[in-house]
Amino acid sequence: MAGELVGDSVIISEMAEGSQIYNKGYYGYPRSGGGLELDLLEALYLLECEKLQVQIGGRDVDHATLYRRAARSTDALQPRYIVYRDLRQRGYIVKVDQGDFNFRVYPRGASPHNSQAKNWVLAISERDIFNIAGLLEKSETSQRTRKDLLLGVVDEEGDITYYTLEEAEPGGHTEEGPTNAEGALIDDAVIVLGAEADRLYENGFYGKKIGPMLQLSLLEAVYLMEKGRLDIRSIRSGQRMGMNGLLSSAKRSQPDFDMRMSAYKDLRSRGMVVKTGFKYGTHFRVYEGNPSKHHSRYLVHVVPDDYSTVWAEISRAVRLAHGVKKEILLASSGQLLRYVKLTRVRP
Repeated sequence: MAGELVGDSVIISEMAEGSQIYNKGYYGYPRSGGGLELDLLEALYLLECEKLQVQIGGRDVDHATLYRRAARSTDALQPRYIVYRDLRQRGYIVKVDQGDFNFRVYPRGASPHNSQAKNWVLAISERDIFNIAGLLEKSETSQRTRKDLLLGVVDEEGDITYYTLEEAEPGGHTEEGPTNAEGALIDDAVIVLGAEADRLYENGFYGKKIGPMLQLSLLEAVYLMEKGRLDIRSIRSGQRMGMNGLLSSAKRSQPDFDMRMSAYKDLRSRGMVVKTGFKYGTHFRVYEGNPSKHHSRYLVHVVPDDYSTVWAEISRAVRLAHGVKKEILLASSGQLLRYVKLTRVRP
């Protein structure tokens, strides 16, 4: 079957041949006057599969020539072609999108005539920048149109890692009693001694028991002090500390304290138990209930709402979370705290 390269499309004028190509994989778009119009990505794939000949003025065009032509008119051609090719080889119907996304993908066994698309797809190079604000916008569009957002990240060897990205609403079922305690500030921690240590841990699972002592993080101490459940004294002077003094100490130890605190408060308000995520390279590990009876479900990393980074950092975080059977959440801390869940998937 032969198609003519015309501008940024390949046109199959013969009606029967166009119908055959379309009906066997829903490539391109039927033309009103008959025949079929193919995007250059589709034509490249069909040419590679030897299902199409491409010509200019009756002369055959090889794959290399067509690729060079497509590269002049298609941004980020290589990752787009690799992702398109891979999804087609997996048996999906893939349509090129000219809007906010690169492709829309239909469920296996479905077609554009009998089903809505399942996914919006973005083809991304590992050298591209991960920007949380931009991807949240894409996620919102996906949710409005009742589709899942699928990201195909192509590395420098042409291998693809697929991720789903969606906004999450984490929640737990921890109940807390009205327990009060007194603690002592020592360096960058607060220590609670005696029977109060047990009561505070049992009513909210705050801190870490170290023998008879309960060690609270500065985040926990500030949170409990704001709730009126903790009084703090300096362990050296014995003088009672106010909130301003404790906050000053916390911010000296942790320059991003306010950002972390906003996420800590929100997660606690959702009934979750929040512990340090240091050993996993994140800010928090988060439990839905009693840490003695549950494994932590989430690793949470708090970032500004304009957060950008390289995709290698995202890949590392997701891989680590999956390796320890947890989910990674990025907490975007703007005027509204939003949780972004990234999951590695196989389409």
